[in-house]
Amino acid sequence: MSEQTVPTTHPAAIVIEHLTKRFGEYQAVDDISLTVRPGEIFGFLGPNGAGKTTTIKMLAGLLKPDRGKIMIMGRDLALEPETCKQQTGYIPDRPYLYEKLTGEEFLEFIASLYRLPEGDFNRRVEEYLHLFDLSEWRHHLIESYSHGMRQKLIITSVFMLAPPLIVVDEPMIGLDPKSARIVKELFKKHARKGGAVFLSTHSLEIAEELCDRIGIILHGRLQSLGTMADLRRESQLEESGLEDVFLQLTGAYELQDVINALRHEAD
Repeated sequence: MSEQTVPTTHPAAIVIEHLTKRFGEYQAVDDISLTVRPGEIFGFLGPNGAGKTTTIKMLAGLLKPDRGKIMIMGRDLALEPETCKQQTGYIPDRPYLYEKLTGEEFLEFIASLYRLPEGDFNRRVEEYLHLFDLSEWRHHLIESYSHGMRQKLIITSVFMLAPPLIVVDEPMIGLDPKSARIVKELFKKHARKGGAVFLSTHSLEIAEELCDRIGIILHGRLQSLGTMADLRRESQLEESGLEDVFLQLTGAYELQDVINALRHEAD
């Protein structure tokens, strides 16, 4: 769990009020409300198609909600989009990178958009490229990067900006174990220093290890919200890990029958 070190007088990192998004007849996000505090790692979980990525794209300003409000660091995203985006680092699950740029040129481009001072850029880029074993690749075209290297580059671009809020969708996809461990420690450090992380992942182990509170979305609605202790009480599984709790709260009761059938077939 991340250590809470920020006074409660600071504005909430995220306030979502009655957030709703529909695509034609499909209700992707249905009246979600929640708050994420500074110094908190907030986990956002749900099965495929539950509305996680749609919610994250609205938080990042890539989609406009049909109804509801998003506040970032006390600012209304709809009214002050540029200011809110300056406060937000977004790590998508499938980042699009300009392949004809080198890694360093891409980082310079991102730094220019956010008006990052040159001294901070040089110091932070050196640190993160070294952490992720990308120093030798900084002058190579991104088209020559593997998927994992591209993921590490986009993560570097976010941490070099040191935004108060990081919104991340499946951060560990394509990462080797060393890099995944580094990313987890970076999230913890970011929270200890007063930053907030909004983390969507299918890895329940990562969520259980990192997150102070967890929200579970199902069919576009916020099904459950709280600490692990809260979720255990709600699911009536006081001694269980997040996997069993998640399956209970999302109604995947039939899974146990499937598992038992597969085990019986193996015997």
